Amino acid sequence: MKLTIKLFAYFRDNRFVSEVREFPDTTTVGAIIDQLGIDREAVGITMINSRHCKVGTVPVDGDVVAIFPMVGGG
Repeated sequence: MKLTIKLFAYFRDNRFVSEVREFPDTTTVGAIIDQLGIDREAVGITMINSRHCKVGTVPVDGDVVAIFPMVGGG
């Protein structure tokens, strides 16, 4: 399946902003995060087609997966 992966904030450093990639049909959002070399504990929000999702969610062909880091502040 083809998915558009969008990264935000420092996840873009030495990676990309948005990219279309091929994945096996059973790939989870968590597996995508792992493949990109992103520490799962650094992930704050994951979304599919602008809707929150869990790392165990399996997207379908044509979906847009967005990965945001944790946000901190005071």
